[in-house]
Amino acid sequence: MHLAYVTTTDRGATDRLLSEFADGLVLVGTPIAGVVQTNTECADGYKCDMDLKVLPTGETIRISQSLGKNARGCRLDPAELERAVGLVTRSLEDGPQLLIINKFGKHEADGRGFRPIIADALEREIPVLVGVNKLNIEKFQEFAGGIAEALGPDVSSLTEWFDKISQTDVQPAAASGG
Repeated sequence: MHLAYVTTTDRGATDRLLSEFADGLVLVGTPIAGVVQTNTECADGYKCDMDLKVLPTGETIRISQSLGKNARGCRLDPAELERAVGLVTRSLEDGPQLLIINKFGKHEADGRGFRPIIADALEREIPVLVGVNKLNIEKFQEFAGGIAEALGPDVSSLTEWFDKISQTDVQPAAASGG
């Protein structure tokens, strides 16, 4: 099983990093599944809109709700998150070489969201790369049970990890008998 995670310190940096990495894999034809997040800043002091891009289709799902300028509650739209979860679940049937999950967030820490898909992918021996913020790192580590590898917060670190695990998963060709 191959499970890796990345944590960044700047707001939105993990989202940008995973998006860039996923785009590079798609560009070279690597079959991937999962979601990456894009944030769109809103005018008038509202918090950003959060959209998930479903891999590999590129379908975009808005997972944030507008609660008003002074709202303090959680803006996550759980129904739309679950819609994304369903799409990603179905995409595992296509046997991707990597599952990318933008964030092990509060829903995953509580056993919901993409957490079951991460476990399913690992059972299928599909490598998984997850973004994890500092608020949920302990819950992620508990979930991972010591198998998760921390990666540097840059595309080259993600690429090196993926290249390494891709090579170890390749079965040697059978020797031909003569």
